[in-house]
Amino acid sequence: MVQDRANWRMTARRAALTLICAALPLVCLDGSAVYAQNFARAPSINIGSRIPAINPTIAPRVDPNIAARSVTAIGRTSPNLRIRPACGSAYRDGDGQCLDQAVVSTDGGGSGGASGKGKNGGPRRNVLRTADANLHTVANEIVAEIDGALTDTQADAMARRHGLARLRSQNFPLVGATIGLFRITDRRPVETVSREFAAEAGVHSVQANFRYLLQDQKVVATEGDPAQYALAKLRLPEAHTLAHGADVTVAVIDSGIDVRHPELAGAVADSFDALGSKEGPHVHGTGVAGAIVAHARLMGSAPAARLLAIRAFGTAPNGTASTTFVVLKGLDYAASHGARIVNMSFAGPKDPLIERGIAATAAKGILMVAASGNAGPKSLPLYPAANANVIAVSATDAQDKLFAASNRGAYIAVAAPGVDIFLPAPDEKYQMTSGTSFSAAYVSGLAALMLERNPALKPDEVRAILMKTARDLGPPGRDDLFGAGEADAYAAVSAVASAALVAATDAPTPAAVKGPDREDAPATRALNAPAAAMAADRPAAADRSTAR
Repeated sequence: MVQDRANWRMTARRAALTLICAALPLVCLDGSAVYAQNFARAPSINIGSRIPAINPTIAPRVDPNIAARSVTAIGRTSPNLRIRPACGSAYRDGDGQCLDQAVVSTDGGGSGGASGKGKNGGPRRNVLRTADANLHTVANEIVAEIDGALTDTQADAMARRHGLARLRSQNFPLVGATIGLFRITDRRPVETVSREFAAEAGVHSVQANFRYLLQDQKVVATEGDPAQYALAKLRLPEAHTLAHGADVTVAVIDSGIDVRHPELAGAVADSFDALGSKEGPHVHGTGVAGAIVAHARLMGSAPAARLLAIRAFGTAPNGTASTTFVVLKGLDYAASHGARIVNMSFAGPKDPLIERGIAATAAKGILMVAASGNAGPKSLPLYPAANANVIAVSATDAQDKLFAASNRGAYIAVAAPGVDIFLPAPDEKYQMTSGTSFSAAYVSGLAALMLERNPALKPDEVRAILMKTARDLGPPGRDDLFGAGEADAYAAVSAVASAALVAATDAPTPAAVKGPDREDAPATRALNAPAAAMAADRPAAADRSTAR
């Protein structure tokens, strides 16, 4: 009986073991296999020692927003070397090429690649998603370079073959091309139409008609004559003892300028309406012009400069805006009417045609200054400021802090006051406003002072002097917030040898820098301006200016 019980227990154990082995075969392996798996799960290797140590002092030099900015911000140190790192599917077009903006499906889904199905099973149509909701293309419009030999009748017939209507076309001497603006007359996607139209024999290039926005942040109606803290920050009263921007033409591509405002009296040499609109003066264009040439109750950075008032921006549902075609018209006009400096207080996406226009403008030796943008620290680089031929300007407040909405990036050259700036407004009024638009305008005027002092200065020399003489802000050295620092008008103008001095000494370069012990003779040109407008005469000016 005992033996039978023992046999029964043994049989039961074997049956249970058989069931366990069937369910978990690894348990039934021999001991050496189990140990090997345990070793694989818990190796006695010090992984930490394989990771290289990171120097904490390097961290502040790395832009934390570089991943969010797009591949165009990489490799800017050399125009001949473009590093194109791998990009995510959200940044690829239908051909797998990296884009400057992410792609988002129009079917309401999230970002994704260029392929896939929409809600109804059809192909997913993709559009560009920009860093700012206001940056986009004009719906159902394309811009194309077409054969200049085509007559209007031939151009219209060519457009109709592709389901397009030619809105207008003109020759642009600046880029040596005839550019046409076309509207899609059916519901086909812009990408499809562009691809098909580009294959036409009389078409050389096709792109979207990008939209640009002015870079003002807020406007508060006001009266009176508060001290302008920007004057003291830029040391403009001292700089005006050396130059006022006389005989220097500054083109302002902007919204409408009130040429009858007392602050701008006699300063506007010529006006051009690239929009062909009947809109009246606008607060932004008038304010930008005032930051450069105001000379009554207020004081601009170059009060004796001449302005080319180019209206390229008009009222739109999402703000005052312009397009590729119109901005190119403005650039073309500025280059052909004697502009030495072009102020561009607007921003948008990277635009092949505008990039081409900027390259042609730079080749003519014309200096370009642009607002860095008001899209904030996480924005992609905005253009034209991010173009290497343009001086990009960020904004500071009365306490030398960066304007919260100011764009950051490796392309920032210098900073200038742009928060709570007191400027003229249409109908003989004034405004308190903020934005990188006005920082750029101040620097454009500062450049005019330098060019009055020595008209032979080249754009690269102006940039170099501005950056070398800037007052360092933030971490020591150049940074992505302030660039080289806040512009210093007096130091910059003092660093420019006058044309007469260069001729007398036969200096090899027009940008010779004066020694620290050298004093410049006061300018012979007098400019009468109310002392009340000078921040240097009001020590408490900065205290009364509230940064927002």
